[in-house]
Amino acid sequence: MTLKNTKALTNLHPEIKQFQEKLWAQYSDENRTAKPGQIVFVGSSLMEIFPIEKMQAEQNLGLSKHIYNRGVRATTTADLLAHMDDQIFDLAPSKIFINIGSNDIGFGVPEATFLANYSEILSQIKAKLPTTEIYVMAYYPTNHTGKFSDGDEGDALLAKRGNDAMADASDKVATLAKQQAVHFINANAGLTDEAGNLKADLTFDGAHMLPAGYEIVFDNLKPYLKLESSETD
Repeated sequence: MTLKNTKALTNLHPEIKQFQEKLWAQYSDENRTAKPGQIVFVGSSLMEIFPIEKMQAEQNLGLSKHIYNRGVRATTTADLLAHMDDQIFDLAPSKIFINIGSNDIGFGVPEATFLANYSEILSQIKAKLPTTEIYVMAYYPTNHTGKFSDGDEGDALLAKRGNDAMADASDKVATLAKQQAVHFINANAGLTDEAGNLKADLTFDGAHMLPAGYEIVFDNLKPYLKLESSETD
């Protein structure tokens, strides 16, 4: 399936497409003055709304490296493949944390296409950035029990993103990471209630998290970020 086919399948609203293009252009511009060898968070909206840069600006996180967030909402693995320079390569990171593919699942992209795209993403990073440590993240849980919004939009968001489906996709991505000899990590501890759903007080729509949820995720990421002194390299 080509990028054009995948975009047709996602059927995005024109305003979302315009926002995506604006954000890719913004990242391309910001990359010109970015410091290489830092840490990059990349993915779809689940990464874009991770307030890590705000957290790093306002809190002493104890990080010796800057984290650049290069998430773009409503994107698929095919979209990331088409924008590897803007979101990854221009920054030449020492570490990269990837959370991409939940939209492939939600939009109904065939599993074989989704996994082939993900494999190609990892292959390209390994080829162009052979010393970069790659961390592939498990998908976050979702919540289907709360009433977060009215109408079809909320239902469509969660329709194919049940916890069983997300866990199954995580397992397949974990296998892919093993095949590619990169790290697979699960930073979801503390996000779920007793029934295994994303805690209702951590999400605004059942799938996307509030800042409190990302504080938990960041805490779980600390061993992989290897917190050191707050001095800048």
